[in-house]
Amino acid sequence: MIRTAFRIVLGLAYLAAGVLHIAAPAPFLSIMPDWVPAPEFVIFATGIAEVLGAVALLQPLSPGLRKAGAIGLAAYAVCVFPANINHFALDMAKSDQGLGLAYHVPRMVLQPILVWLALWSGGVTDWPFRRRQ
Repeated sequence: MIRTAFRIVLGLAYLAAGVLHIAAPAPFLSIMPDWVPAPEFVIFATGIAEVLGAVALLQPLSPGLRKAGAIGLAAYAVCVFPANINHFALDMAKSDQGLGLAYHVPRMVLQPILVWLALWSGGVTDWPFRRRQ
């Protein structure tokens, strides 16, 4: 029951983020590292990836598709981490420190938790809740 609730919340959050990436890419473009080629396409593609992963995670009928969506969203969270680090560095270099440490430190800590949450809520792993045999 709790796993399902987390799966639904995470799926809806990724669905909303994916739609935002597609409909309003400007904020995401502003934090994109300079070394990323074709940033507009990358933002669009990440939005599509979020939407597809969310739809797979949210659907109730195919555990295999749910697991695939969970793995995709976990991989996505790993792949966008450089943009989050870049955003942190850009903000800290501003005279007013942008969104500040109160925003960025929890965001950095949350990223690996999002990776785990996608895998756990999607049924890919039971760690750390699995009982020892």
